[in-house]
Amino acid sequence: MSSGTPTWSVCTRVNERTVTGMDIRPKELVVISGKGGTGKTSVVASLASLAAPSVLADCDVDAADLHLVLDPENIREEAFSGGKRARILSDRCTDCGKCHELCRFDAVRLERGEDGRTHFRIDPIACEGCGVCAWFCPAKAIEFAEAVNGRWFVSRTRHGPMVHARLGVAEENSGKLVSTVRQEARKVAATDGLTTIIVDGSPGIGCPVIASITGADLLLVVTEPTLSGLHDLGRVADLARHFALPVLVCINKWDLNPEVADRIESLCGERGIRVAGRIRYDRAVTEAQIRGLSVVEHQQDGCAEDIRHLWSAVSARLAERGKAD
Repeated sequence: MSSGTPTWSVCTRVNERTVTGMDIRPKELVVISGKGGTGKTSVVASLASLAAPSVLADCDVDAADLHLVLDPENIREEAFSGGKRARILSDRCTDCGKCHELCRFDAVRLERGEDGRTHFRIDPIACEGCGVCAWFCPAKAIEFAEAVNGRWFVSRTRHGPMVHARLGVAEENSGKLVSTVRQEARKVAATDGLTTIIVDGSPGIGCPVIASITGADLLLVVTEPTLSGLHDLGRVADLARHFALPVLVCINKWDLNPEVADRIESLCGERGIRVAGRIRYDRAVTEAQIRGLSVVEHQQDGCAEDIRHLWSAVSARLAERGKAD
């Protein structure tokens, strides 16, 4: 980060009021997609630049990559525990095999040790953390303790503070980690007096997505002009309707298939959803990413112009939500 790049303060103490003493509740925009590969994170990086300073939250914890464009400087790091995991204490174990008999996840393995004898061991990846083995072990030889499933971070970026996370390999409970990231982002917004939180949500409609969108002020769905994009947009729209959340749609790379882009607009019209913008295909996006920039930082015209129009529509809708509150 160059010396001329602005940085934003991130305090550890939570202050629920602005410097003027007025209560604040920052508006939370969550950007999601029905499937991966639609360009969601690229759009988020550009919106982060246009909305600066704002709080950024990368809730795509299973495949987080917003940091690749924003180059955050970590200032706080915490372990994340999404559950418990069993471990056999060899000095207490009598090799009775009760844990092996009861485990329904094939996590207890019989292995030959260096002493030539066979011993039971729990595979930490296969263990689901149910605790049955520890409960029924007659020798109380199984430790059942909190497991570290990943880590989350508070960082500085050139566009504002950022909360993000890294889930461990083959780890679960991503929904709980998403909730943690969003909660910390709200604390940072309150501390720094920032009025907007931009969330890079998870793709799809599963648990991490539900954790990403619950209680949000506005959803922006980034879709692409393909049949799978059209189908998955419908599923995301159903999810948003279930949670009674307002939705805007952005059609990315619309000019690669104008016919399907028109079908997406028709679907949105039938469902009463507003299309906030269309973004043309532009190789400048890749060029910007190579330089570690969002496309709106890289150039003024082309798709960068489309994204600026998109942000105007999105920010206006957020302002409407603020007046409604």
